[in-house]
Amino acid sequence: MRVIVTRPRSQARPLVAALEAIGAEVVECPLIEIERTSDEPIDGTGYDWLIVTSPNGADEVARRAINLPRIAAVGPGTAEALREHGIEAAFVPRESSQEGLLREFPRPTGRVLFAAAEGARRRPIDELQADFVPLYRTRLLTPDPPDGDAVVLASGSAARAYAGVGGSAPAVSIGPETTRVARSVGLEVVGEAPTHDLAGLVAAVRDLMNSRPW
Repeated sequence: MRVIVTRPRSQARPLVAALEAIGAEVVECPLIEIERTSDEPIDGTGYDWLIVTSPNGADEVARRAINLPRIAAVGPGTAEALREHGIEAAFVPRESSQEGLLREFPRPTGRVLFAAAEGARRRPIDELQADFVPLYRTRLLTPDPPDGDAVVLASGSAARAYAGVGGSAPAVSIGPETTRVARSVGLEVVGEAPTHDLAGLVAAVRDLMNSRPW
């Protein structure tokens, strides 16, 4: 089974290695490039919570943040990325999406700092009456999509980028929000990670490999 991995080249190696370990033939097709927005410190003084919404955000928080309050991670993948930097998330919603975070977030919320990509969705920021700090921007790349039996999508941005370059392989998604975006841009989603992290993506690809004669 030929699997297309769309993660930035600098971040793809662990996923590529895990997929190859279960017998997949992997072809890399980076669709997103992460650009930092600033090197200025992010001061958490006076906040009750800092919300982090992605592994890329976790990397930037670890690099720039000082005086950290309690940390909320949108899902286990983000929590694991924080943990790799020695930062433990105090809250991770059971449903790994921004909607899940909003439903389950501890109330009263106190003062919240929402740290995410430039151009992040406004609904959670507004609902939590949070301050917002942009951590990075995603630049979409436009390679010719390779042939594959499935494409692995780890974010909504990757789904949009893959559809935008004319990719049409069935998709395995990291979670419900990525699934929603993928379907909204016309992609067929044939698998969703049971846990919204690298291990879940690999498990979903394994299930797909076992379900069809490749």
